[in-house]
Amino acid sequence: MKIVIAGLGNIGGSFALAIKSNAPEHEVYAIDIDAESLRDAEDGGLIRKGFESPEAIIPHADLIIFSVYPMTLKSLVAEYAPYFKENVVLTDVTGVKRSIIEEIEPLLSDDADFIFGHPMAGRENRGLSFASGEVFRDANYLFTPTPGNKPENIEMLTAFVREIGFRNVTSITPDFHDEVIGFTSQLAHVIAVSLINSDDPVRDTKAYTGDSYRDLTRITNINEKLWPELFIMNKDHLLNHIDGFKEQLDQLTKAIENEDVETMQEMMIESRHRYHDLHNLDESDWT
Repeated sequence: MKIVIAGLGNIGGSFALAIKSNAPEHEVYAIDIDAESLRDAEDGGLIRKGFESPEAIIPHADLIIFSVYPMTLKSLVAEYAPYFKENVVLTDVTGVKRSIIEEIEPLLSDDADFIFGHPMAGRENRGLSFASGEVFRDANYLFTPTPGNKPENIEMLTAFVREIGFRNVTSITPDFHDEVIGFTSQLAHVIAVSLINSDDPVRDTKAYTGDSYRDLTRITNINEKLWPELFIMNKDHLLNHIDGFKEQLDQLTKAIENEDVETMQEMMIESRHRYHDLHNLDESDWT
């Protein structure tokens, strides 16, 4: 299969590395505006050849993986569409789906099958130099099929992402994707950014941090170009989740003010139960 990766940054490069390690039978090409990254990828054997424009390679692609920001995706699909091969399969890696699908599907011909996807893995750093095929190992992958998708293409992509390292591959609706990602990913970033920015810079906190603070603030090494797009394009779900978080924070704040030990203990027991359930841990091993 001839695969073209559009956008050879962190995630696009990770796809190239994972394919090279786990599915070397595929021919991998890339399109990017960064000529140096393309040359580095060629020299390192990640791709067969890189291109700065679509017309020479897109007509030969069986599968195109768009590894770009959400607001860039529409313009690239519109640019590439005249060159799509008949029965080409397309997919993406964006963290929002409803608005993206609404914008992309009208641009497609009947024989181009765009199966929207989201690899639940990656690193906070930007650029090809931070790519890692291992980051996909045993990670989750989400697809959000639409009525026009062909079942055989969904099966093909499911087998493909498992081949390159993903373990759990799930198909969900675009709305449920945006709702659950709004909670598990976007809300987590909102909280982390708010936490670290609430610090007193005069205190030199870094001299006194431990694992708790480092764990909670790890994801603040954030891509400031990408994440505002995700927040705005999913703001209805995200704002609902922020309200739910505020309710819990207010409840705990009130319990602390009132020295309400019973409420604090109940909240902590509930959080521990949820954590153990999330990670499939046996609570009998904890004291």
